[in-house]
Amino acid sequence: MSARGFRAWAPIVLWAAVIFAFSSLPSGAQDLAWWELLLRKLAHVTEYAILAALLCRALRRVAPAVVLAGLYAVTDEVHQTFVDGRLGTPRDVAIDLVGVLVGIVAWRRLSHELR
Repeated sequence: MSARGFRAWAPIVLWAAVIFAFSSLPSGAQDLAWWELLLRKLAHVTEYAILAALLCRALRRVAPAVVLAGLYAVTDEVHQTFVDGRLGTPRDVAIDLVGVLVGIVAWRRLSHELR
């Protein structure tokens, strides 16, 4: 892999590992307060916004970035079904996809402003 390719993909691999690590944490709290639940869902959005922006940076194209981030969201939810106290839900994939869209909009705006 070239140095340019490494610089493009290393942050993606590292960020995917961060998401995986967070998803590996067991959850003992099943009855969360509404604000705790909101914070967790906002964390989903933020995690996937960052992932999507990094993918757009590396690929320079939106469609493959959406597909890869969406596939990672699905695999992350499947992974969570094997973690004590965690559930993998289609609702969380949808929330992750909202984050993907936020990340793409942010990347497009930032990349346009930097030109």
